[in-house]
Amino acid sequence: MKIRRSIKDTRGESALFRRRALAGFVLILLGLCLLVSRYMQLQVTRYDEFVTRSTNNSVKPRVIPPARGLIYDRNGVLLADNVPAFRLEVVPDKITDMPALLTELGKVVPLGQDDLDAFKKQLRQSRRFDSVPLKMRLTEDEIDRFAVNRWRFPGVDVVPYLTRRYPLGGLFAHVVGYVSRIDADDLERLDPVRYKGTSHVGRTGIERSYEDVLHGTPGYELVEVNADGRTQRVLQTHPPIPGRNLYLSIDARVQKAAEAAFDGRPGAAVAIDPRNGQVLAMVSVPTFDPNLFVNGISQADYSGLTNDPAKPLVNRAMKGVYPPGSTVKPFLALGGLEYGVRRPGDTVLSTGEFCLPGHGGGNSTGRGGCYRDDTRGGDGTVNMVRAIEKSTNTYFYRLALDLGIDRLSAWMSRFSFGGKTGIDLLGESEGVLPSREWKAKHSKFGWFPGETVIAGIGQGYWAVTPLQLGHAVATLAGHGVPYQPRLVMASKAVAEAQPQPLPNPPTGPSLISKDSDWSVINEGMRAVITSGTGKGLNDGFPYLIAGKSGTAERFSRTSDAYNTNKNTAYLATRHRAWFEAYTPADDPQIAAAVVLEAGAWGAQDAGPIVRKIFDAWVVFAKGGPPPVDVPLPKPATPPGNEAAPDQAVPAEDVPADASSSDGTTP
Repeated sequence: MKIRRSIKDTRGESALFRRRALAGFVLILLGLCLLVSRYMQLQVTRYDEFVTRSTNNSVKPRVIPPARGLIYDRNGVLLADNVPAFRLEVVPDKITDMPALLTELGKVVPLGQDDLDAFKKQLRQSRRFDSVPLKMRLTEDEIDRFAVNRWRFPGVDVVPYLTRRYPLGGLFAHVVGYVSRIDADDLERLDPVRYKGTSHVGRTGIERSYEDVLHGTPGYELVEVNADGRTQRVLQTHPPIPGRNLYLSIDARVQKAAEAAFDGRPGAAVAIDPRNGQVLAMVSVPTFDPNLFVNGISQADYSGLTNDPAKPLVNRAMKGVYPPGSTVKPFLALGGLEYGVRRPGDTVLSTGEFCLPGHGGGNSTGRGGCYRDDTRGGDGTVNMVRAIEKSTNTYFYRLALDLGIDRLSAWMSRFSFGGKTGIDLLGESEGVLPSREWKAKHSKFGWFPGETVIAGIGQGYWAVTPLQLGHAVATLAGHGVPYQPRLVMASKAVAEAQPQPLPNPPTGPSLISKDSDWSVINEGMRAVITSGTGKGLNDGFPYLIAGKSGTAERFSRTSDAYNTNKNTAYLATRHRAWFEAYTPADDPQIAAAVVLEAGAWGAQDAGPIVRKIFDAWVVFAKGGPPPVDVPLPKPATPPGNEAAPDQAVPAEDVPADASSSDGTTP
């Protein structure tokens, strides 16, 4: 059988090959064109976009928080500064198992329960991509140990920062205050742009009141990072603007002397320059260490402070309220002169008892409408100067009744009693100024004449702060020209050569219409020092002192008998001791008010504290020689019931819950 073989079509096969090759070439050419087109799009048309995106993958912006402004006293003594420190921070977004991380990290850097509690609290308040501080103020050993194990903890880093420090500790705790870590409430009220990267904010005192001035403006820097997010180099820096430095009017040496004068006894003192309202000293005893709060106070320390019966966290100078006692008498006498109700020579007979018109008699505790005088048997016939010197209750009972409660309240309010003094600190208490309006808001009873009587000696509903009384006596010393008390007298930016004074003009004209009225009150307060309860306080002092004591009872009397128990320890449990004074009496340059929460007598216990403040002022502020060290004698007292505290509460006129004298607002 023969096999037929096809004849090969060479020409046809060549043509087919050429067509296929051409088609393949066209496809390859099209693909190449598409590739070139895409390349052109990526490398030419969208070059800027992709370069920026590429750069952003390796260059990160980093906020630089501003340095907080420093705080100095009037002489440049540093009260609050910033010191470099290191903290451990965690970026939650980079952590897959937070509990495991904390467990392992705790084996390298010890983490206390307070650290963990604070971290977990802030973790709930922060965004996942924000760094959250875990442990503040790392030691060198902790930094070294973490550096060796750093590779094990991605998302964890050691970060440098400036932490607040208070070199003088508790001496200025109630004035300067402290900063603490920002919490959820702070995040809601603070500007997120201005506080980006900031971990602390002013919490109390000057730190809080001047937060906007102290904080500054943040800057930023561009840093190059590697694949692990570690910084390789800084490409560009825009420095932050530090906060302004503040200069207080307080002299740290006078402040120290004032605190030491209390010898640990609870109380407060305020000293003010009556010529401009500058606060020269403001002390609250006991105090606390503000450094404990800066980076998070431990639970043990916080419990110790809050459970302390002496309440060291309370700023008694501007938040403690107490009945002022006889310290209000010079102001009341001045009101009598200004309203024309009294002339300096007008006299009142003090027999030991004052009775409201129409009551005719009664016992000495005020029952039946009669009120006890200071001294058994009274002081006899007294004019205004003598009444201030002897602190004669009868004179001021009569004066208060003649003024009436409406004029009395209106006059005393001009000295900021019952309101805020306007000091540049937040949280000031207003106290209580007796008035019809106040009582209508707090009692269902109307106003009784007997309440006007006892208001004349600083008892009953009265409640004032040491700051209020210090401000009032400074206004009196300044011939009635009112200034708001000021703690910050100047500020300074880094670029400025000199601190810039902060103006504090008078808030109004003088409260005293005639100089002769002021001279009468000044004479009476001088007599207190020369021959009254404050006798001996001026001994060895280079300037004349004018002052007034006040001893307010903490409890109402329940019997008619004069107290014959002269044990000072017993009396201290029943009395608040006040003393107010200014010097030089003929040209006042410093005025002070002091309260002891437990003092037997105002002049005997609080008076020497005022004298020690004045002694320090003479040496440090005036640059004079140290005052002669003369032992301060106990004040001269008449026989019988010597310098009895100002207390006369008519039981039938005053509701049982009418007043409070335990340091809290009624």
